[in-house]
Amino acid sequence: MADIARGAVPSPNIWNSPQVYELENRAVDPDGVLPEAMRAIRPWKGADVLDLGCGTGFHLPFFAEDANRVIGVEPHAGLASAASRRARHLPNVTVRVGAAQALPLPDASIDVVHVRWAYFFGPGCEPGLAELERVVRRGGAIFIIDNDATRSTFGRWFRRSLPKYDPEAVERFWTRRGFAREPLTIRWSFQRRDDLAAVLRIEFPPDLAEACLREQDGCGQDGVGQGSEHEGRTPLEVDYAVNLWWRCP
Repeated sequence: MADIARGAVPSPNIWNSPQVYELENRAVDPDGVLPEAMRAIRPWKGADVLDLGCGTGFHLPFFAEDANRVIGVEPHAGLASAASRRARHLPNVTVRVGAAQALPLPDASIDVVHVRWAYFFGPGCEPGLAELERVVRRGGAIFIIDNDATRSTFGRWFRRSLPKYDPEAVERFWTRRGFAREPLTIRWSFQRRDDLAAVLRIEFPPDLAEACLREQDGCGQDGVGQGSEHEGRTPLEVDYAVNLWWRCP
């Protein structure tokens, strides 16, 4: 196994299946809902950006287009190496191996933090949040993108996979730490059924993944889904609710 930064919490989907997770990244939010919402709160043109839990660096080139400097931090050394290769032609991007609770960055060195579906969040992640407070400059912003399990097709699947998940407790956790919530609806959009199937299989237990795939196969056929959350959706698209949690320290 590749070297892992001390204290990192495993992220099974990308750690075990980075190539499939790449398909998922390509499918997420083709309409650009998430960056538009973040820019409305705190743009990053000319800023120093931290992409925490950057994985294979999928989002690094995007931020590098406008930012002064982009730093990707990833606890999995193998993924960090892939991120470095992806960004090797971008002079304003660097990638470092590190965990959220021990960021390899100086105090007050970052303007904007982007964290997307990182596993260390939730109760117990307080050391990581303290580190974000340490590295973000006055006037900066911390953006954390997380699942909203209270709505959407993906949210319903997510709740089936984690029946003990408590969305109200999650909301209380973030609110008590001074984060505001922007509820957003994005979508997965795949080109091939095989890609959707592969992504479902890294996100959910096998039986649930197959049930989700069957549901998608029936989407829009013979009246299925009319008058429901499926209406107007194709079998290769999944409506996906997220919360954009944000704070300006």
